[in-house]
Amino acid sequence: MRGPHNILRLIRTGATLERTGAMGVVMDAMDAPPLVRGTMRFLAWPFQWLGYRGDPKMPPATRALTALGPAYIKFGQILSTRPDLVGEDLATQLRVLQDKLPPFPVEVAKRSVEDQLGQPVEAVFDEFSAPVAAASIAQVHRARLRETGEAVAVKVLRPGIEKAFRKDIDAFYFAAKMIEFLSPASRRLRPTDVIAHFEGVVMGELDLRLEASSASEFAANTSGDDGFALPQINWGLSGRRVMTMGWADGVPLGDNAALDAAGHDRVALGERVLQLFLSHALRDGYFHADMHQGNLKVAPSGEIIAYDFGIMGHIDEYTRKVYAEILYGFIKRDYQRVAEVHFEAGYVPADRDVDEFARALRAVGEPIFGMDASHISMGNLLSYLFEVTERFGMETRTELILLQRTMVVVEGVARSLSPQINIWQVARPVVEAYIRKNIGPHAAVRDLQKTLAVLARYGPRLPGIVENALIRQSMPAVSQPSGGRFVPFLWALGGAGAGAAVTLAAIWIG
Repeated sequence: MRGPHNILRLIRTGATLERTGAMGVVMDAMDAPPLVRGTMRFLAWPFQWLGYRGDPKMPPATRALTALGPAYIKFGQILSTRPDLVGEDLATQLRVLQDKLPPFPVEVAKRSVEDQLGQPVEAVFDEFSAPVAAASIAQVHRARLRETGEAVAVKVLRPGIEKAFRKDIDAFYFAAKMIEFLSPASRRLRPTDVIAHFEGVVMGELDLRLEASSASEFAANTSGDDGFALPQINWGLSGRRVMTMGWADGVPLGDNAALDAAGHDRVALGERVLQLFLSHALRDGYFHADMHQGNLKVAPSGEIIAYDFGIMGHIDEYTRKVYAEILYGFIKRDYQRVAEVHFEAGYVPADRDVDEFARALRAVGEPIFGMDASHISMGNLLSYLFEVTERFGMETRTELILLQRTMVVVEGVARSLSPQINIWQVARPVVEAYIRKNIGPHAAVRDLQKTLAVLARYGPRLPGIVENALIRQSMPAVSQPSGGRFVPFLWALGGAGAGAAVTLAAIWIG
């Protein structure tokens, strides 16, 4: 329920960070300015008694995020892939959030499997191990099929996970509405739409049948990719809360020492991770959107094995072309073309000056190209680009949120394998290949053929469609009542800590 009671949840976020000692750690890692640091500590300190205590055996940041629940753990997983942003020490601490969280009892998992499959675990599996990995939403058990002897991985949702996520998402909605009401300038960023997008992603991740379907589609798309493999889904032993797939043997991609001991080339692995992601996003428009180290292994053969398909990203063909042209323009340092693409796609209002926008983009790109390879960052580019587009009135593109976030995560994974990796050099061949195939005379002819095919199908209906559109256009507009406009304001008066809650929410979402 989205109401004032969510203020307590947001206050508790800051209170937990302060109580566990994570507030200072996070502020230090992010190199927060003294004013921000002092303000956050001042707002959170009086409420720290409301914060969760967490597990004292864990480092402060991991302790706080684990205590706050699965949505916050997801946030920590993203930060764990960005040592360039939060420092190597904090990134290492947060990496345990990927697949090393406290598990729930194996007996509970077995009951869930029996409920889903409609038969005892012993009737299906010869072996059913203790949890081998436990993440924010589910945990995995190694098992052996009684019928074939095949080793499989059985993924089981955590009990009560749906309710836990709903509680956090409700609080995030409340924070977004408060931010929109108290800061009209923030409405350009569409915080409520951002949370709605996050909600859709999370709700899909809580149904393992959808994950199995995603894995199947992803496998079909990537079957020809060299050096990349996926475990096979066992549909007969999968359901809403349980999914069974082939067992993937390999070294975790986040264990550099083990990768070195196994003789794998980490530089090549880092380049391949980045190129695979770009290829899937641009070529297929369908990509693994949770590619942190906890979801990737390296097989003895050197293949990268991906699993955990709960969060997948999809972008349409037109958006792929726009994204590719923007990347290619920055790679070629053709800022005029990057600016034109933004205007052509409607990302920037048409009444703005395209030449002025191009000059602003040059100020974004040139400093990055002046850095050495270890400091060239797609994350920094997106950050700077965000500042520029904000000044030119660009609204948040919810369809690109997952793509941009995953780009940052994948960059972090690649850099953790090879700190000196040159992101632009690695990305260039993939982007250029896409540009050659999909943007140019041949692509224009192909697009025209698709357009003609659509017109051929709908041609007989076009007169009626146009007539209906004209009739709707000529009808007088019906004004809608504006009730509820001041509801967020009344909510803001619901507790003395509302100001602190909004500030904390803004920092988290930002």
